[in-house]
Amino acid sequence: MDPGAFVRQLRKEMDRLFAQLGERQTLESESEGRVDVVTLLKLALKSEIEASELAGYWMPTTSEIDVKMAFARQCGDEMKHYDLILQRLGELGEDMSGYDPAHDGYSPLYHYLRGLRTTVERVAAGPFAREAIAEVRNAQFIELCRAVGDTATERLYREIINPEETHHHKMGADLLVRYAVTDELQELATAAMRSSLAIADELRTLTERATGMRSIPVS
Repeated sequence: MDPGAFVRQLRKEMDRLFAQLGERQTLESESEGRVDVVTLLKLALKSEIEASELAGYWMPTTSEIDVKMAFARQCGDEMKHYDLILQRLGELGEDMSGYDPAHDGYSPLYHYLRGLRTTVERVAAGPFAREAIAEVRNAQFIELCRAVGDTATERLYREIINPEETHHHKMGADLLVRYAVTDELQELATAAMRSSLAIADELRTLTERATGMRSIPVS
């Protein structure tokens, strides 16, 4: 398939899944029902640190310079987000000294992504799929902040964090157009994207119900 048409098809597949989400479903799934700003910001810290560490982990074993640069950009952006969220939690009265966002271990999605070896799999599952999920989650979080009157957190996500996550997703799409150029590579990319959706905390319940795919056990 033409690489551009292939990537558009992947995006449509994700959009069909996202369209079935309730207005707070990613937040409820991620937080196990504890839908409040502080809880969700603390969970976001874990997400940001995992995304940054993954991008940094992939860089040394990625040979394509443009992909390496994309991972470097993402690594820096995610750590910037981490610092901004940490500051916001402090403004909300939380004592974050010594806080370890990974105190309960890394997520199953992190372990799955860390095990990917090919560039198209990493791009499809990471910047392309994971950041698309982040866009949906952020949109729901922005609406929550607006509803509870937390304008400062809303502005942080609307003006800084979400636009940069959108940029990461677009980088992933552009890189897939460039590198997912054969049937075999497109099959690898598709499988990696679908696995990310099946494993992600924010989508796990919906994916099981909508597609029959169950979370992949990841050690």
